Amino acid sequence: MPLHVPPAPAPALRSVLTALSSPTAVREARTPALLAAQGPATPELPLPVHVLDRVTPEGVPATRLTGWRFLIRCGDRAVAAAETRLTPDGWAFSHFFEGPYIASTERALRQAESVAQPYQPRLLSVPGLYMLTLWLHGDCAADAATGHPAATDLLVPLAPAPPGIAAHRPHRVADLLPVLTHRTIPPTPPLLGSPA
Repeated sequence: MPLHVPPAPAPALRSVLTALSSPTAVREARTPALLAAQGPATPELPLPVHVLDRVTPEGVPATRLTGWRFLIRCGDRAVAAAETRLTPDGWAFSHFFEGPYIASTERALRQAESVAQPYQPRLLSVPGLYMLTLWLHGDCAADAATGHPAATDLLVPLAPAPPGIAAHRPHRVADLLPVLTHRTIPPTPPLLGSPA
């Protein structure tokens, strides 16, 4: 079943295209694979990036949109990614990067294509565990910039995953969320008399 990849905001895509056409932006990115790429580099598979801030007392994961990520394809493979962020002036290019999450994202998306149920792909970052997951949202018509993981949505941890959590193994949110909540260290409360 094909994934329902949400369209990225047009200004976000334009900012990435502008950065790709700028030799300065590409050179300053220090991404060897992008610098050495032969042929045109094109942004593909825009994925909204959400961050898991906390889990409410009712067990609802509170997330927020932090940007859009595009895989940068050159030839038959992704060689890097580009991230955009929302600024007071709208969507803007943030940075290029490469590393294990590029291939891991491609692999997780290929795996998700073989699932019978349609999903809207997103990325969910869990900063407390230095973890990134492919979030397969069951409501394909939802606004990709809003919402929170539903209990029946799937989370696919990307490699490298934290110890004890298998990469590329899909988990229902209802099953993985308690594990993530238990393993995430809560913030230390401020000391009495110190600024909050």
